[in-house]
Amino acid sequence: MSLPHAMRSAAREMFLHALAESSIEKAFTRHLSWDRGVLRIREDLYDLKSYNRVLVVSFGKAGHRMAEILSRLVGTTVEGIIADPNPHPYQLNGYRYFAGGHPQPNEESFCAADAILKSLSSLNPQSLALFMISGGGSAVVERPADQDISLADLITTYKTLVLSGAPIAEINAVRKHLSAVKGGRLAKAAQGAQQVSILVSDVPEKSLDSLSSGPTMPDPSTVEDCHRIVNDYKMLAGFPPTVRELFERHALEETPKQGDAAFARSRWWKVLSSETAEKAAASAAAQHGFAVGIDNSCDDWDFAKAADHLLERLDGMRKGVAKACIISAGEVTVRVPDDAGIGGRNQHFALYCAEKIAGKNIAVLSAGTDGIDGNSLAAGGIVDGTTMDRARAAGLDVARHLSGFNAFPLLEKLSDSIQTGPTGTNVRDVRILLAY
Repeated sequence: MSLPHAMRSAAREMFLHALAESSIEKAFTRHLSWDRGVLRIREDLYDLKSYNRVLVVSFGKAGHRMAEILSRLVGTTVEGIIADPNPHPYQLNGYRYFAGGHPQPNEESFCAADAILKSLSSLNPQSLALFMISGGGSAVVERPADQDISLADLITTYKTLVLSGAPIAEINAVRKHLSAVKGGRLAKAAQGAQQVSILVSDVPEKSLDSLSSGPTMPDPSTVEDCHRIVNDYKMLAGFPPTVRELFERHALEETPKQGDAAFARSRWWKVLSSETAEKAAASAAAQHGFAVGIDNSCDDWDFAKAADHLLERLDGMRKGVAKACIISAGEVTVRVPDDAGIGGRNQHFALYCAEKIAGKNIAVLSAGTDGIDGNSLAAGGIVDGTTMDRARAAGLDVARHLSGFNAFPLLEKLSDSIQTGPTGTNVRDVRILLAY
């Protein structure tokens, strides 16, 4: 096996190990247990027999999977609602299912939100609302706060937000203030009931209120923040008239904040996040004999700035060791034009690196733990010092594929796309940089 091929294989193994350790089943096994009717969620104990009703609301890309693992623990003692964008071969007894859309909401997203809001409104102080929230929930469960905003209007708004280049926390600040379910408004709907949220996070470690736009958590963002974000990223012209008018009239309503009565009986527990994936990747790299460094400082940076930074870190690190590895979790931002080809931020990041590492004993992998990267079939891609030469030999122009935001066809032709299919979890992206 050639050195470049060996490096690509090692990077793939590290990513797949990170995926395995980031499974919902392993996370729930670590942090939840069940004994004689008492459910332990990390440091909390909930005697389910003491409540007159236990309602489970599970949604996002891991909506079905979280409910499935919970059911293995507690059996048929709970019932509720599942909203998940991915089809499943069977449904769990006691749950109503909604196939909410992702990355854009659909009619089922609206139906899910209506069903959840109605169910939560029927709870009382002797009830327990058990929320299980994972990445993708912002689109999977949605209902505009203003009834004049149609589904088509909301989809246009989402596209404008996502393509703006704004970091996810700022995108979600705007989403929260336009929504009837985000920014603590599900907690508001269940006010008075005991509430606990189990979080499978795909947001920065210090921004858990951004997960699925924080439906059960106090919202630190404000209406003023929304106006600043929209102005900074010049979004207003891309919004439909119904949304644009809300901003022009300064008619956004504020979300519930810390200290609001809605959160008086609320608890939130993170059970899985990008930290899990990065530590697993780092452990696998160490077993392969690499000196390992973790660098998440470029989270939410522009892809090119992030790539340049990480490659510079790798170059400095490799001077003192035989084999160097940098692990970076989180996401990078890419401004995608309307006429973009097939790909996603991970493949774009990797292909950008291909030009930078040409001829060097370096490999770069970037992939999403949800198994989905942009509008492609891939989770991400991997490149090395031979990618430029291999692309030319195959009649492929790397620069043209980069400028056209069309990385997937090139990486697929070189057998360097990473395809896992939907993984049932989402803890952000993982980048693995190796050097000999």
